Amino acid sequence: MSTISIHRTELLRITHNRSRISRQRYRRTIPPWRMMINSRSSDTTKKDELSVKIPQVDQLRSEGLRFDRLQPPEHELFQQDRLDFGKFVAREAILDEEYWTAAWLRAESHWEDRANERYVDNFKRKFAEQEFNAIKRRCKGLQGQKCSCIVAVKKEEKHIKRSVIKSVVGTLDLNIRFFLQGETFPGEKVKSQLFCTINREGSNRYGYIANLCVAKSARRQGIACNMLRFAVESARSNGVEQVYVHVHRNNLVAQELYQKTGFEVVEMGESELSDDTFLLQYTR
Repeated sequence: MSTISIHRTELLRITHNRSRISRQRYRRTIPPWRMMINSRSSDTTKKDELSVKIPQVDQLRSEGLRFDRLQPPEHELFQQDRLDFGKFVAREAILDEEYWTAAWLRAESHWEDRANERYVDNFKRKFAEQEFNAIKRRCKGLQGQKCSCIVAVKKEEKHIKRSVIKSVVGTLDLNIRFFLQGETFPGEKVKSQLFCTINREGSNRYGYIANLCVAKSARRQGIACNMLRFAVESARSNGVEQVYVHVHRNNLVAQELYQKTGFEVVEMGESELSDDTFLLQYTR
């Protein structure tokens, strides 16, 4: 087992005037959960370390992962869409190592409040392995539905070389789905029919955001807000206007983040959702 340290960068205030979206073409070479947000403010630029323990390559079901692989310069990726903000860039994951780091961040977030449990490292490794394979499957697309794994990556700096694992600091999934017949929002209870049909017209699609998390060492730098902004713009560039996300009723920090970004709670009639979950829709 090897250990990789990810350092906290200096805090940076981000405004929309300093953010920009750039478009380039690229050729792709390789192919609801709780968000944990640190609500404590940071008044220092002291560097903290987040120790990420990763399994050896031969423990993974996917071959060819190189955990020492350096993050390639952005101009070599020929990225189609990206959002630059401060010291970071939000874009769709391209490299397998980026997919795996996204999976590991989700494992860290999932087990964050249970760090002292027995065998937690084994659980996280297993979780990351399963999520890595699940991400790859989802991003292949099924029955016309599209899934994109979006990552926030540290921008390259002169004379500084970073591995892919040290570069990725945030992740989320953007799913483009079709409403079922009779649905006006995801999870709505509709009259059961013998045969369920899906209307595949473009206007019947919606975006769904899931699995949003940010590395503990990189929080409070606007990463989550800008990944959400990029996800919404990506959905709209695909002709999708309605974008949704679920959040737990007691997760007040996450609710505040989504509402600040432009999401509002959907007033629903009958729904398949449990009473402890809110459905939010982007309204700006």
